[in-house]
Amino acid sequence: MKKLKRSARLVELTQYLTSRPHTLIPLTTFADRYGAAKSSISEDLTIIKEVFEEEGIGELLTLAGAAGGVKYIPRLSREKALSFMSELCVQMEQPDRLLPGNYIYMSDLLGQPAILNEVGKIFASVFADTPIDVIMTVETKGIPLAHATGTQLNLPVVLVRRDHQMTEGSAVSINYVSGSHKSLHTMTLSRRALKEKSRVLIIDDFMKAGGTIQGMVDLLDEFNATVAGVGVLLESGNVDVEDRLWADYVSLAKLTEVDAKSKKITVQPGNYFENVSI
Repeated sequence: MKKLKRSARLVELTQYLTSRPHTLIPLTTFADRYGAAKSSISEDLTIIKEVFEEEGIGELLTLAGAAGGVKYIPRLSREKALSFMSELCVQMEQPDRLLPGNYIYMSDLLGQPAILNEVGKIFASVFADTPIDVIMTVETKGIPLAHATGTQLNLPVVLVRRDHQMTEGSAVSINYVSGSHKSLHTMTLSRRALKEKSRVLIIDDFMKAGGTIQGMVDLLDEFNATVAGVGVLLESGNVDVEDRLWADYVSLAKLTEVDAKSKKITVQPGNYFENVSI
């Protein structure tokens, strides 16, 4: 039990809530933790709720009844998300990021915790009201994005591998066609990694025609699982709609132009920000 002044209690309450997103916490937990009456805790939570909503930090849900409590839902407004992604798009446009085959080097960006944290918040905001059991991604560059999103949604992450690992036991493997090269590839998922009939959010770093996404969707069919949503950090805008192998997705950035000769790269905010202005 901690005896704290109200100002200090507000600070610790805020930290406690934000470190446990999408987790229902009974008021008795706080009452016992701080040795305070539930009425005092309720007043503190009202103050935090107002600040969260005014500053666009998130939402604080209160559930009444014996089984009730309070739950923090991270939410980043589209305006703030657009401001962040616009700055990230500028970083992606650096000429030295252009790789052979018109790919964009992003590993350094995906290695920065501050960037991952914000991208995770955006994806968590997009899918905050969607029933999800687990997040799925394919190795390797999608892993940090999936974990950042999983942290904000308080959900486990399932990793699809390109090759079967003996340490993961029996697995389901499928072949899929890469949308970018029209070549055949294999992906595999451990039978123990995903429960049947799970609702799955797919997160990936880059999507061209959607072949990898479609492969993961086909893999989910083997588990009788359903796709709750698809989120990609960067999509290629140079693919015709009829050539898309997967069309239902949310993108945060779009690669609209690549000129290998002049090394010009143009990246703009993705389809999530349509009709949104800063």
